[in-house]
Amino acid sequence: MITHLDETLPLANVVPQDIGRVLLNLFTNAFYAVQEKQKTAVTAYKPTITLSTKSITAPGPKSSQSIEIIVQDNGTGIPDSVKEKIMQPFFTTKPTGQGTGLGLSLSHDIVVKGHGGMINIDTKEGEFTKFIVTIPV
Repeated sequence: MITHLDETLPLANVVPQDIGRVLLNLFTNAFYAVQEKQKTAVTAYKPTITLSTKSITAPGPKSSQSIEIIVQDNGTGIPDSVKEKIMQPFFTTKPTGQGTGLGLSLSHDIVVKGHGGMINIDTKEGEFTKFIVTIPV
């Protein structure tokens, strides 16, 4: 795991246990994705998960500051056909018994409803997935 942590992040008013749960869910999915890719890799493959944080300021007259938490992996990626569904409760791409389909749904609720933030996804099937969690300060 690679980390790029901004040591100058402003304090955000969050429930630490909730944000911890979000990170745990994102890490669990990232580790699963790189393990799945490693099973089928035909060339030298180095599973990589990166955690980074940074402070961002929204442009405009009411510029607001937020923190950004990014979890990225070089695993299997998410197919376009399911990308819009992955935040729905009980939706999973994992085999029976390996996932409940609640991790990303719960994470979405914690970030969006509980903290007024956003979760964005950048992914390319077969190459990478990047979850960008933005929380207002």
